[in-house]
Amino acid sequence: MASYELLKWLHILSSVLMVGTGFGSAFYMFMANRSGNLQAQAVISRLVVKADWWFTTPAVIIQPVTGVALAHLAGWPLDALWLQWAYALYVLAAICWLPVVWLQINMRNMLEAALATAMPLPKKFWRYAGYWERLGYPAFFAMLVIYWLMVAKPI
Repeated sequence: MASYELLKWLHILSSVLMVGTGFGSAFYMFMANRSGNLQAQAVISRLVVKADWWFTTPAVIIQPVTGVALAHLAGWPLDALWLQWAYALYVLAAICWLPVVWLQINMRNMLEAALATAMPLPKKFWRYAGYWERLGYPAFFAMLVIYWLMVAKPI
């Protein structure tokens, strides 16, 4: 049972890091982009990219590994309906998150270039910011439903 408890702790911790870092990063980047302060935007975008690599990426890897192991150890069939929904929603979130990572890196680079040249941000930045925001909503909603599925195990 000690291995189950350790896996459960890792699963919960990584889910908190993944969703918490994602939500926190999204909030700060969203607010910085509306501040009109190019330096603040650049600092936040650098930190958001780092947070994704340092916290979100490892958690994204740990989540399915510990989740499947926990379901197996708990005796849940891996094809249980609530797990199938969790898998599908996790894939949806990942499909949204992968382009977001690319967008964040490109937005950071545009911010750095604008700061270095004292030029305004290109229109492409704001287009990317719109994509970034719109991809975040379904990913975050999917993760909220996964949290509910993990707790309720309804079906």
